[in-house]
Amino acid sequence: MRLCLLLVAAVLVASACSAAADQAPPEVRPFPADAVADYQLGGAYRPADDVTVVVRDRTAPVDPDRYSVCYVNAFQTQPGDLGWWKKHHPTLLLREGGRLVRDPGWPDEVLLDQRTAARRAAIVAVVARWFRACARDGYAAVEPDNLDAWTRSKGLLTRRQTEATARALVRAAHDAGLAIAQKNTPDLDGRALGFDFAVAEECEVYRECAAYTDVYGSAVVEVEYTDNGRRAYARACSERAGEHPIQLRDRDVLPRGARGHVSRHC
Repeated sequence: MRLCLLLVAAVLVASACSAAADQAPPEVRPFPADAVADYQLGGAYRPADDVTVVVRDRTAPVDPDRYSVCYVNAFQTQPGDLGWWKKHHPTLLLREGGRLVRDPGWPDEVLLDQRTAARRAAIVAVVARWFRACARDGYAAVEPDNLDAWTRSKGLLTRRQTEATARALVRAAHDAGLAIAQKNTPDLDGRALGFDFAVAEECEVYRECAAYTDVYGSAVVEVEYTDNGRRAYARACSERAGEHPIQLRDRDVLPRGARGHVSRHC
């Protein structure tokens, strides 16, 4: 009888090990070499023929023919979504004296409250569901925005809390089979946090592009904007064209055909 029990136990352990192996995370597709990127957050459109990387909002359809990056607002609420957060996760909205803490540059975005481990875990659980939806839709990577939200939190959030949230988001992305981008914030060590590539806005304007390329090499999507003038974009192309994707976009990243749309790359 005892021998039978031991045999049953051995079979159960072997089955558990086999099941664990079957549940290994899917393979993450690396950011492609010699990429040409198109940053399409304001609306999806057909990119130029030479484009190999497309970045779109998580609500937009994936480009099945290109390495597609899914934009997710991970550290603040997305414009138009504050009501959803108030209804489903009111305790995850950052408050000071009972008032919501908003991004001064984007007042329709409210910062998420990362001050406790429980709240960080709850935020990551919400965002991880969006990551998994991106993967199901066919995206190869995610771009979680507002990594630097703590710098606009009136001192309520800290760098260490942000790093803890970022590490958890990296694990969630990789578990979904997605690469994950460091969005701006060059003062954080993105590689140490586990990020795979970077999306750097206006890094030529602020003369901080090397902070990304020194870490990620050619796996950097640089986006310069027309409302800064075009000298920064011209200088970036003169200095780094061919080293990593560089694009000039209108600030609202409008789709082709919309008035004010600008999309150039070098």
